[in-house]
Amino acid sequence: MQLVIAEKPSVGRSVASVIGATEKKDGYLEGNGYIVTWCIGHLVQLASPDKYDSKYGTKISEWSFSTLPILPEHWKFVVSSTTKQQFQVIQELMQDSRVDEIICATDAGREGECIFRYVYEKIGCT
Repeated sequence: MQLVIAEKPSVGRSVASVIGATEKKDGYLEGNGYIVTWCIGHLVQLASPDKYDSKYGTKISEWSFSTLPILPEHWKFVVSSTTKQQFQVIQELMQDSRVDEIICATDAGREGECIFRYVYEKIGCT
């Protein structure tokens, strides 16, 4: 089964109607060998600097030139609290044993790619 991930619900519904995934589920549509789900904007974001080291503080005003630039060895990602439920839907689908292929159907360009890649990385999908 192919999992299609769109950038937003309206695009996901449009894609689903074209490929015949018409069975409504909680946070996705399924049918005709496809599962179509969507991000809701930026489900996953880069962690704020204080998540790397407390010396950065929680506000820009707490930073100092001596600690800049902030260049982490490994980037950390956090799930947005407002979209956590949809993130969990996508996580379950990416880990679903029925899924053997994932199709990135986010908008072309840097932002659309980041929206998909951050979710993919946070979930640890391979």
